[in-house]
Amino acid sequence: MILVTGAAGFIGFHLIRTLMKSDSDLKILAVDNFNDYYSPQLKRERARLLKEEFGISVRSVDITDRNGVDSLFENPVDTVVHLAAQAGVRYSIENPRQYVESNIVGFTNIIEAVRIRNIRHCVYASSSSVYGNNSDVPFRESQNFRSFESLYAVTKATNEMMADVYSGLYGLNFTGLRFFTVYGSWGRPDMAYYSFAKAIREEHPIKVYNHGNMERDFTHVSDITAGIAAIIKKGPLDESRPRSAVYNIGRGKPIRLMDFIDTIEQYMGKTARKVMLPMQQGDVLRTWADVSSLKNDYGYTPSTNLEDGIREFIDWFKDYHAD
Repeated sequence: MILVTGAAGFIGFHLIRTLMKSDSDLKILAVDNFNDYYSPQLKRERARLLKEEFGISVRSVDITDRNGVDSLFENPVDTVVHLAAQAGVRYSIENPRQYVESNIVGFTNIIEAVRIRNIRHCVYASSSSVYGNNSDVPFRESQNFRSFESLYAVTKATNEMMADVYSGLYGLNFTGLRFFTVYGSWGRPDMAYYSFAKAIREEHPIKVYNHGNMERDFTHVSDITAGIAAIIKKGPLDESRPRSAVYNIGRGKPIRLMDFIDTIEQYMGKTARKVMLPMQQGDVLRTWADVSSLKNDYGYTPSTNLEDGIREFIDWFKDYHAD
């Protein structure tokens, strides 16, 4: 059985659909706390689709609730995919305590349960934000962290170090994934691409930070979930030698922010009114993933180009927000 936390979240929802479409006999235990960081209605709608399409009910459990987490592992879980976390770089500046509770205390509850039950494999979400404003690109997993630009990044780096220690002390297999700017249908409304589309639709101006002089390794969610599914299917590389591994998971091709906005405008059929602003606190100039390690170990081959990915999102966006 595969336990997926954050199952009603953006990536968790798409991952379960990817897994079930490839093997309808899989047993998946799906959980989420349906918090209000962004619309709980959107999360409920994702959960409803999982129920309608695959008969999977998303249980309401908060990972900060130790007893609630422990109860999940009364089921015959052999693989954990831990995606639940407090997301958002800028929100961590406003509400740091929430990040410590969810991303550190909650993470501890999960890996403690993994330790106690000696779970075969735990895959968990890290973030490209751990690289900070690193000018040595593309980012490689072997690079040392120089500085962090947000508390969110600190919590994700902490997760990686905790997994490493637990692996060494208790002989457990952990695989951390540093996600690079994920986008696609059923996405998070707080993400820039979603807010750009919404502003263009409503004819509101969009905020473009650092006057558009930024690059991101925008990665379509279908490539992300295909990569996670490959890791789940293959499992740890060598179960006789438990280890804590960390991989970049992105497109491996940075895109200029203004080109990204141009593509959204193209498929929205409207030109955005842009307000050019200085660099925002907590932001970074560039992200760029070296994905060669994930390709070598798990055959990861991202294939969705920007045009196809944005078209997929905009088609969904227009349908979802149809009057």
